[in-house]
Amino acid sequence: MPDIAFRSATELARQIRSKEIGCVELLDHFIARVRTYNPAVNAIIVKDFDRAHERAFKADAALCRGDDLGPLHGVPMTIKEAFDFEGTPTTWGFPAFKDNIATSNAVAVDRLLGAGAIIFGKTNVPPGLMDAQSANDIYGRTNNPWDLSCTPGGSSGGAAAALAAGLTGLELGSDIASSIRNPAHFCGVFGHKPTYGICPLSGHSLVPTIQETDIAVIGPLARSAADLELALSIVAGPYGMEARGYALSLQPSRKTFHDFRVALVSDDEFAEVDSEVSTQISALGDFLEREGISVARNTRPAFDSQELYALYMVLLRAATAGVASDEEFAEYRNIAGDANHTSRDMERLNAYGVTLSHRDWLRLDEERQSYRMRWAQFFEGCDVLLCPPLSSAAFAHTPGSPQNRMLTINGRQVPFENQLFWAGYAGACYLPATVAPAGVTSRGLPVGVQIIGPQYGDLTCIRFAKFLERYYRAFVPPPGYVS
Repeated sequence: MPDIAFRSATELARQIRSKEIGCVELLDHFIARVRTYNPAVNAIIVKDFDRAHERAFKADAALCRGDDLGPLHGVPMTIKEAFDFEGTPTTWGFPAFKDNIATSNAVAVDRLLGAGAIIFGKTNVPPGLMDAQSANDIYGRTNNPWDLSCTPGGSSGGAAAALAAGLTGLELGSDIASSIRNPAHFCGVFGHKPTYGICPLSGHSLVPTIQETDIAVIGPLARSAADLELALSIVAGPYGMEARGYALSLQPSRKTFHDFRVALVSDDEFAEVDSEVSTQISALGDFLEREGISVARNTRPAFDSQELYALYMVLLRAATAGVASDEEFAEYRNIAGDANHTSRDMERLNAYGVTLSHRDWLRLDEERQSYRMRWAQFFEGCDVLLCPPLSSAAFAHTPGSPQNRMLTINGRQVPFENQLFWAGYAGACYLPATVAPAGVTSRGLPVGVQIIGPQYGDLTCIRFAKFLERYYRAFVPPPGYVS
C-alpha cells in the first residue's frame, strides 16, 4: 500500500465499503507509519491502539454482516489532545493536568465514533492552546514534516503535522485565533473554521463548562476539501436542550467554479504579509482571472483594519480571561491601567481585554455587531474573500512567549501578534473560513489561502476549496514520507 496513507478519508471510507481493504488492515497500516515516522515528527502523543483494534474488528464484522456503521465506517483518525476521549488524558499541555483522565467523550468525539470512525490517538498542542507552536513539558515538541526545524503551527499543530506526514486519516481541531487555519497553512493541508456556534464545544475544556467560549469553534482538518464537508456534516448541529428546538440547515452552494465572485486581499498595511506568502496569493488571483473568474483585488469591507484587529484582540482576551488566577488578574489590572480598546500598546490592550468590565464588553460587543452587518453587506457583492491565513509561512522553532516573539517579514522584525490580524479577520465576526493549499515558498514550505465566506456560508467556502483542489492545487505529501 504505497500511497493509501495519503488518500482522503472519503476515499478510504469508499474503499472499506467496497471491501478493497479491511478496517483492521487499514488501522495497522497507519499504526506502522506512526511507529516509523512519528518519533521525528512527534505529532501523535497519546496512543490508543488496543481499543482502536477492538473497534476495527467490530467494524470489519459489521461489514461482513452488511451493516453500515456510518459515513466514516472503519476510517482511522486522531483528535486534538484538547478533546475529552474517555480513558485518555486531557491536559491542554499543562503538566498540572497530566493525570486528568477523561471519564466521557466530547460531544464531537461521540458523533465521530457514531459515524464509524476508529479514533486511535490524540495529537499535540501548546500549553493552554495559546501558541502557533505545538510544544509542552508533557509531550515535547511537534515538528513540521516539511522541515523538522520549523513549527507545524498551533494550537492544532499536531493534527496538521499528522495529516501531512500520512499518520492519520482525518483530524478534529479547534480555533479561536487561527488554531485550525494556521497549522493547515503551515503544513499544506485543508482546514475549516466553522461559523461560530454550529459545532458543540462540550467536552473541549479542561474543566466542565456549560457556556461556550466566545469566538471559539471546533472543526476538521483533512487532506481534501471533501473530507472537510463530510466531517462538518457529522460534527455540526445543536446539542442538548437546543436540539429540542431547532436544527442546523447550512445552505449548499450550487455555483460552478466560473460563477464565483471573488474578492482578494494579499496584504495589509498593519499586518504586512511576507512576499513569499503574498506572491502565492496573488498568483492564485492571476490563475482565477485567466479562468475568466471575476476577481476584485484589494476589495474588502469598508472599515479600518487596525480597529477591527484591536477589537478582536480585546474580545479574544476577554473570552479566555476565565482561566486567569486571582493573582494573574490583579497583575493584568495593573498592566492595563487606564487602557481602553483604542490603545495600541499590545501588552496593555491584552491586559485590558482580560480585565474588561461587563459594561465595556457589552459596548464592544455592540461594536462587533456593526462589523458583522458590514461583512454581511460586503458578501452581497461577492461570494468569498481570499486572503492569507497568516503573514508568513512556517517559521523556525522559537522559545519563549508568543507575546514577546518577533518574526522576520520581508527582512524586517515585526511582532508575532500582528499575525493574529488575519485570524481576527474572520474570527471576530463569527465568519466561516476554509484554508486550502495554494503553493510553496522558495524553501519549499507550504503556503495556504484563507477562504472567508458569509456567516453560515460554510459550504460555500468548502465548495470553493474543492474547486481549487481540482483545478489549482491539491494536497501534496512532504518529501520523505511516501513509503
